[in-house]
Amino acid sequence: MRNSEFQSTLLREARAISSPMRLRILQLLKDPVSNFPPQVDGDLLRDGVCADFIREKLAIAPATASRHLSVLRDAGLLLVTRQKGWTFYRRDEAVIRDFARRVRESL
Repeated sequence: MRNSEFQSTLLREARAISSPMRLRILQLLKDPVSNFPPQVDGDLLRDGVCADFIREKLAIAPATASRHLSVLRDAGLLLVTRQKGWTFYRRDEAVIRDFARRVRESL
């Protein structure tokens, strides 16, 4: 990865977690089984957590939740699974580990 790409990716990821709400989403998704109720159409670990459950847990409007989830997804920190008309989100642990490593190495 070229230095400019490295910086751009690192900044996009850092901006994504700079919001307390987005940081909270990542924290909740770290242990979905403990933080969310069972789902009918998707497995919490394999598929992720339904966007509606995330929104309800945070007590935020659908548009606000959508925006926060989109920023995290666009930064590569979340994986998205769509099935039966629902959208499920889970952390991309490999990307998060790589982000943490790059922050440690660059500072």
